[in-house]
Parts: sequence; C-alpha cells; structure tokens
Amino acid sequence: MLNEALLRLEGVVENIVFRNDENGYTVLEIANGEEYITAVGIMPLANAGDTVILMGCFTEHRSYGRQFAAQVCEVQRPTLSADILRYLSSGAVKGVGPSTAQKLVREFGENTLDIMENQPERVALLKGISVDRALEFSAQLKANAGVRKLMLYLGEYGISNAVAVNIFRALGAGCDEKIRENPYLLCQGGFGITFETADFIAKRESMDNDSEVRLRAGLGYILRRNEGNGNTCLSRAKLLYVAAEYLGVSADRAEECLEQMLFDRSLTADTVDGEEYVFLPQTHLSEMYIASTVKLMLSFPAEREKDPEKAIARLEQSEGIVYADLQKQSIAAALSEGMLVLTGGPGTGKTTTLNAIIKIMQSRGKKVLLAAPTGRAAKRMSEVTGEEAKTLHRLLEVTWDRQDNPVFNKNERNKLKCDALIIDEVSMVDSSIFESVMRALPIGCRLILVGDSDQLPSVGAGNVLGDLIESGVVPVVRLNEIFRQAQQSLIVTNAHKIVSGQMPVLNQTGSDFFFLYKNNKGEVTELITDLCQTRLPNAYGYSPFENIQVLCPSKKGELGTAELNHKLQARLNPPADGKAEITLGSRTFREGDKVMQVKNNYDIRWFRDNGETGEGVFNGDIGIIEKIDKRGKTVRVNFYDKTASLTYEACADLDFAYAITVHKSQGNEFDAVIIPMFSGPPQLYYRNLLYTAVTRAKKTLILVGMPQTVEYMINNNRQTKRHTALREFLTREDSLFGS
Repeated sequence: MLNEALLRLEGVVENIVFRNDENGYTVLEIANGEEYITAVGIMPLANAGDTVILMGCFTEHRSYGRQFAAQVCEVQRPTLSADILRYLSSGAVKGVGPSTAQKLVREFGENTLDIMENQPERVALLKGISVDRALEFSAQLKANAGVRKLMLYLGEYGISNAVAVNIFRALGAGCDEKIRENPYLLCQGGFGITFETADFIAKRESMDNDSEVRLRAGLGYILRRNEGNGNTCLSRAKLLYVAAEYLGVSADRAEECLEQMLFDRSLTADTVDGEEYVFLPQTHLSEMYIASTVKLMLSFPAEREKDPEKAIARLEQSEGIVYADLQKQSIAAALSEGMLVLTGGPGTGKTTTLNAIIKIMQSRGKKVLLAAPTGRAAKRMSEVTGEEAKTLHRLLEVTWDRQDNPVFNKNERNKLKCDALIIDEVSMVDSSIFESVMRALPIGCRLILVGDSDQLPSVGAGNVLGDLIESGVVPVVRLNEIFRQAQQSLIVTNAHKIVSGQMPVLNQTGSDFFFLYKNNKGEVTELITDLCQTRLPNAYGYSPFENIQVLCPSKKGELGTAELNHKLQARLNPPADGKAEITLGSRTFREGDKVMQVKNNYDIRWFRDNGETGEGVFNGDIGIIEKIDKRGKTVRVNFYDKTASLTYEACADLDFAYAITVHKSQGNEFDAVIIPMFSGPPQLYYRNLLYTAVTRAKKTLILVGMPQTVEYMINNNRQTKRHTALREFLTREDSLFGS
C-alpha cells in the first residue's frame, strides 16, 4: 500500500529531459500552475503534452536541486487538439513524426487518439499511411493504455511502475483483469512480489481463504522459497504441515489441493530415500536429466587414451617434476574415464594435476575447454593454467528472453565443440546450470569436475558436487596429501585442521595465519578498519580495494557486513572535493567505492579493454566505481574482468564490498582476508563456513576476536543439509532415463 505521507502532484509534461528506454527511468519537467517542477522515476509512458498525476515526495539533489521522486505515475491522455499534436510530435507513438502528427490532428481533431486506437481503418484512408502502419499505431496505443491501467491498479498496493511494466510484458494485454481474477499470478512470475502482497490483493478482491487458486499458489510459493534455501524438493509431510500453518487451512484441505496439483502435473512427486518428496516440475526435470546423462556418459564413455602411464612419465621428464601417486591416479583417470570428479583441499596439488591433464590432452591434439561459475574463478583458472577459461554463462553463450530468464545458445541442438570440458569450483554449481552444461556436452566428450567438497554448497538449489561424490557412481579421486611447499603455509595446514574438527594453531608468529585477540565488538571493528587502512598496506603493500577482503558470517549486527561497510567506507573512501557521489535509498555511493553486484542483471552491457563486449553482470561480481555521471544518470563500474555502465535504477542491485559474507565470497580468492570472530547465530557459525572463509585467503589471513568463537564454529559441524534427489536418481537401477 502507498505510504500515506506521499504527496500528490498533477501537471502537464512540458519536456522529457532524459529517458532510459530499457527500464523506463525518466527525468521530465511538468507545469504545475505557473511553476515548473523536475520529476524523476519510472515513467515510461509519460510524454510531452500528457497530463500526469504523480505520487511521491520532494528530494534535494546535490547537483540538480529540488526534484520530485515519483513512485507512481498515472498518465492521462491529452484531450485538446494542441496537446495531442504536441504529444504525437514528441515521438510518443513510434512511426509518428511531426508531419504525420499534423496530418492526423488536422483530420480528426480532439478525437485523434481515440480513432487511432479503435478505428485504424479510418487512419489508413489518409494519404501516406498504410493499413499495416495504422494497425501498428493502434496496437501501440492499446498497449500503452493497458500499461497505464495496470500501473494505476498496482500502484494502490505500492507496486512500482518498473515492476508493473515487467508484469505487462509477461502477461500481455488485459493483464489487469487476469490479476483481479487471480492476484497470485504476481508471486509466480519472478516479479519479486511476495505471496503476502498477492494475498493482500486477493483479500481486497474478496477471494476466499481456502480457494483453490490461493492454495495452489501457496504450495508453489513454499516450494520456491524452499529452493531459495538450496533445496530441490521437500518431503510431502513437511510441505503439507508448512502449507496448513502458513495458509491457515486444514491439513486435509491442503492435501486435497496437493493431490490435484500432482494429478495435473503442476507439481511432481518422487521417492527419495524411501520417502515421498514434492518438486517443482522443472527442478525435478533438471535432476532427472543430469542423472540420466551421467549414466549415459558412464555407459558409453569417451574413448580411452592409450598408455596414460607413459604419457605421465614423459611429462614428468619434460617438466622436471615428480607427481605423487594420487596425482598420477587422477591424471590417468582423466585420460581413461568419460567423467571424473577431482576433489581435495588447499595445498593438495589440484592445480598441478589439472595442468598435467591439460598438457597431455593438448599434446594429443585434443581440444580442451575450461570454465568456472564466476568471473573471478574463471580468471584465476586462466592464471594458474595459462589457458583461457570462461564463465559457464559465457561458455554456453547466454542470451535472455523477455522475462530476463537465461537462454543458452549452446544446448542439445548446438553442442560445444570440444573433446574435454574441465569445470573448476564445482561446489558452486547448482542443478539448473549443471543441467544446461550437460545438455551442451557433445557425445564422446570427457567431463572433468574439480572442486572442494568441504566448501559451502551452491547459492542456487542443488548439491551437485556432493551428490555426485556420495552416489558412488561417478569416478572420484580425492587428493588428501598436503605437499611440502604447502605445509609451510599455516593457512593451508590450519584449514585442514578445521575441516577435520581440530583447533587451528592460533599463537604462531611470523606465519601467514594470525589471530588477534579482542573481547569487545567495538575494538574488533576498530582493529579491522585499521588493518585495512594502515597496517596491512604498510606491512605488505596491499591495497584495501584490490588485495584485502573482510569476510563476515552474517550481514546483520555490529560485526555484520552492513555495519562494517559503513565504517570501512568512511575510513577508506571518505567524501572529498571533486569526488562525485549519489544517494540511492539508504546508501551513498561515491567514486572509488568497492562494490558488489548482488543480483543477476542480464541487461547490463559491458566491455573489455580488448574491444570485446557482452551483456550480463552477475551476483557476486566485485568491482570499483570509476565514474558517476550525474548528467547521464549512470555509474561506471570496473568489475576487474569487464567494465559496465549502470543506470541509477540498476544500482539498486549494488552493495558495498569492503566487507562481504562468506557465502558471497565463494569462487573468489584474495591476497589478504580478515574475519571477525565473535558470537553469532548457530545457523551461521559452523565448521564448513569457517573452512570456506579461511580457504579464500592466498597469502595472509587474520582472525580478529575471541578464540572461543573459533572453537564453537569447529565444534558446530552442522552440515548444510540440503534436500536433493540427484544422488537417489543416480543410484536407481531403473531405465537409463528414469521413470
């Protein structure tokens, strides 16, 4: 619902100062009596000559002065001939320029817009306007009317114009009536609208509490929320219990609706570990497809390379290296098996093994592709192998549909061209993206998956690496010997102690692993900021923007990312003359800030120094704000491997990155890592999270706080238990492609 404090502003649009055609963000001037007011917001349909009713509030911009920030914009069509002429001449209807506008208004006067929309055959009688053009004018005006109507309706519930535009694109003409009949469409299409908001609208539309439409939406919403926690399925019993409580209906009524949804395939049920689980259909299909394709690869593997032992011996001689037994086993398995999982902790020789596999395959004329889930992980993979590595999205040549869902050009009809595909950091890969990889693999291609199974699982739903290993179906080599050089690193040896449940060495000096004791949260904060600003740069020459990363278990609290980012920004990048800054919501970004993209945005265009361009900035990408262009309303961010210009609206998905959560750090490595160690919620203070944080450090790791917290996290070995079905599907003795 709209905040009652919002102001109402009505006037005629005099001028469009700026508009981003992709998202509708607009800066315009309106005449309000004798006063001209600048208004900003998502107003894609407002054009010169329109009468607009805006709901919002006045703000004071540092450069542009007083502005009206519009949350809702109702556009009323012009009715006077002069205003209609101005409206059409402004380009409001594509294909209508000033001369055509004059012709139309001269012929139809104040009825011009109504005739253009509803009687295109009359428009087509005018000289120079074809039937097709007249029909196109009509379609545009009808669409604009539909969007206006939807904005007005949804604006009553505090739903922004930007979201309304996305909903109209997805649901099409008449979508306001569709939503009145079923408000739960709003929480089912990836629009970012909660079930609670849809539920409120449904109550306003007098929909019954136990209506089937509501219950079906509620069951689906619970499963989608469950996927947001990493699970691909939920037990039938748990789903019904949660649904009855959440929806306020009887268990029998919830079960009746569930049975109907299973019958009409709106949901899917399957047996996992002897118990019935319920899936969203696409998620069930993903895990089934992965399992069936893995079985196919194992049944019809790539042709075995001849004499892998001789190839290893020749490489040892040419490189002047002696591989450990497990490394040799890994290399031989990669050359012999159609699929291999190579896992192990830091310092166990994964990189050396990987390089050997690549060199032998390439020496035999094989085309090897390398990929990783994130840009930084791919960049690191390139650095350690000397070969090009791509993100999985780039490897699969991602594009996006009208609802901003990823569509991969590489698929079962357009396969990758390679003899072997090697993917690093597989612990981060969720079921959906792994399914897409499997669809793009050519027949006879080797698949080598590299990752640390003790790391945190993927952000998205699924437990691909863990399920593949636990199934016992896929060949796995686990490297567990810490090499002599790595033994000199306390980061490495302490990481292995942590993952095995032992207390790390905290009191050794002159190493790469430091523990600084502080028993007061304020002192922890002060020491962390001092380490970033002064001590580490002075001692090691580290840059707090490029080399140092603060990792936190939690976002909230005095030692969470939100508060630490506030303190670190103030110390590391304070306001200064000539340094542009903007305030968006509760955050003030300024040039030089370290930031992170926290949500996938497939529309943002980027470029590289070599002239390469593309689209898409992804959740977890870290960068530096290079320039804030207040005139163009854009922010240029260097994401290390690419540079992108973001509109102010797109900056809603940026956050500060001086401190980030451990979960957000997956796939990245940093020269220096600082971790606050203080008490916190048990669900965020556990062994695997600490292990993941420690292994993000390449050269220097500093824990600041209390040793009791370290001990607590090590003893809290709550595995991030995920409800998934891939392991079950892999071990079934049914038909190759499942039931």
